[in-house]
Amino acid sequence: MEQFLEKAKSASRTLATMSGSERNRILREMAQSLRANTMSILEANALDMRHAKEENLASSLKERLMLDEKRIDAMAVAIEEIAALKDPIGRVLEGWVTEAGLKIEKVSIPIGVIGIIYESRPNVTSDTAALCFKSSNGCVLKGGKEAELSNIAIAEALQAVLTRNNLPKELIALLPDSSREGVAKLIKMDRYVDLIVPRGGEGLIRYVSQNSSVPVVKHDKGLCHTYIDSEANIENAIAIALNAKVQRPGVCNSMETLLIDSAIAPSVLPLFKEAFDRAHTQLKGCNLTREVISVAEAFEEDFDTEYLANILNIRVVDGVEGAISHIVRFGSGHSEAIITESITTAERFMDAIDAAAVYVNASTRFTDGGAFGFGAEVGISTNKLHARGPMGVEGLTTYKYKVYGKGQIR
Repeated sequence: MEQFLEKAKSASRTLATMSGSERNRILREMAQSLRANTMSILEANALDMRHAKEENLASSLKERLMLDEKRIDAMAVAIEEIAALKDPIGRVLEGWVTEAGLKIEKVSIPIGVIGIIYESRPNVTSDTAALCFKSSNGCVLKGGKEAELSNIAIAEALQAVLTRNNLPKELIALLPDSSREGVAKLIKMDRYVDLIVPRGGEGLIRYVSQNSSVPVVKHDKGLCHTYIDSEANIENAIAIALNAKVQRPGVCNSMETLLIDSAIAPSVLPLFKEAFDRAHTQLKGCNLTREVISVAEAFEEDFDTEYLANILNIRVVDGVEGAISHIVRFGSGHSEAIITESITTAERFMDAIDAAAVYVNASTRFTDGGAFGFGAEVGISTNKLHARGPMGVEGLTTYKYKVYGKGQIR
């Protein structure tokens, strides 16, 4: 493990002198390599899918694992979009001259070697590798065993481009020991690894956060809410709520709980039930909800559950303050939304809710690197330091001070 990480650390230094235009050219080659290797990637993915079926994995997990030609092309497009972004390295963030006549520049630089631990989704392999390369970082990737063959095929397509350009393939490396013991070693290797980014289930996040000696940026669960205010446009509210839940239920920015103002609950709950019934959503409701519509009972633990499936809690709350209180209790700091035509109520909600992304009259499904214009993301950070929300190339940089003098001494 130590020899492997030492190679990764050494490889990361080779990017320091490479120009942004050269990195972009190589990224575009990587996108083409994914397309050229579509069949081999699909063959590997088919084996992973067969194993997933044999292991009886959840349908939400299999949906995230599955690749087709369209998804592989989308992965290639994401790399091309990353290549088209402004170079995040070498930017002068601030500059000034001190009383002593020193010229100081605060300049963006890469973090170094980034370890990324993730589950299920093979596209994370190409997205995170491209983001790290764009920002001049080396990366060590540890995907879930359910996607092992897909991840190997994708990494090999990217590494082939590195080799053709006389670059060490360790710049984009899969962790050779993917066992729990391998992860335990990785997160202790602060001599070689500069940042750990875990994205996945609650157990993984907790384990890494509690045991890592390397700095961690968590990409925790998404307990996302949408609050329907008494002054909402109900037609818009239904469309937004449907999108937030059913467009892709198995992702962290999908809604898990719908909050409805008690002032309008009797009139709008049947409309929401009708819409979600058509979408085959399994509904659970609080006692006030069940007085109006016939749904299963939602218990306290349900409101603390990230379903990642087409299941939705509904709770009737006492206005915007009731919605805020519920989100403060159950929210995970990911994405929250209010649907209202009242500017005052919207601003109250926006100011009171502490989450990475807070929406007015829009779906939480937009919390995404591509949708935010970042090309892709390493994940959705629920940290407050050092990055928050969709973590794109800028989140993979730090800075240093360049100080220019003319013989000054202190």
